[in-house]
Amino acid sequence: MASSPSADQLVGILRDTVVALVRRDGPDLSARQLGVFLTCYLQDGAHTVRGLAADLNVSKPAITRALDRLGELDLARRKVDPMDRRSVLVQRTLKGTAFLRDLRGIMSEAAMATAKKPALAADMAAPSRKVVTA
Repeated sequence: MASSPSADQLVGILRDTVVALVRRDGPDLSARQLGVFLTCYLQDGAHTVRGLAADLNVSKPAITRALDRLGELDLARRKVDPMDRRSVLVQRTLKGTAFLRDLRGIMSEAAMATAKKPALAADMAAPSRKVVTA
């Protein structure tokens, strides 16, 4: 039975994933943009600017700026809701789906690399002890 990764291992996976995203040729998303992107792609249902702002506990203008960038990169697009023309729906794109697939691959590689070095993770988690002599 596989054990759950520790908090230190998860942080290591996050670090390795972010570094891989920054190094590769492709979109470089901020934490907010990545949060909006992942919310749209991982949570089912229709997403609106208002709903995303509530889910992420940030302002509607912050969501709008994040969606502007995601739209520039063709990772998401906005469409007026035909049922309520005051509301804007966020739609997934083919390029966004491909980005999510790449992100999953990068994270899987980071998780495997982290799993291969358990001794290093254990050393980092253990508190250091200094011997003081008088």
